[in-house]
Amino acid sequence: MPAIRVFEPALCCNTGVCGPELDQSLVDFTADLTHLQTQGVDIARHNLANDPMAFASDESARAFLQVAGSDGLPLTLVDGVTVMTGTYPSRAQLLRFAGIADEQPVTPAGAVGLVMLDASTDAAGECGCGPEGCS
Repeated sequence: MPAIRVFEPALCCNTGVCGPELDQSLVDFTADLTHLQTQGVDIARHNLANDPMAFASDESARAFLQVAGSDGLPLTLVDGVTVMTGTYPSRAQLLRFAGIADEQPVTPAGAVGLVMLDASTDAAGECGCGPEGCS
């Protein structure tokens, strides 16, 4: 499974809820990252403020900072290859980077699946047409 690394700008926290205004993109990304980690995806994030050694030790992140500066962050790498800059990846993009198919909608426990029929079909899915024509 590919290794996904996200290098973030200097933040006071990475949840998006510590400043005077909520940063919804950080809240969403934190939830998406946790979701992928629970599925066994090798994904990590590094904040420039509290994890500068991760930037220094990763050749791609170090070179990106030298050229684009911290204003170009966040930087997303997959197996060391730059796949996204300047914004956080969505859950669908992270799943694609990890090689996991998009999730199917989940039917809540106790819910009943409904089959949509149109006026030309019966409950068995037949249209009602026979050798004599349609009813």
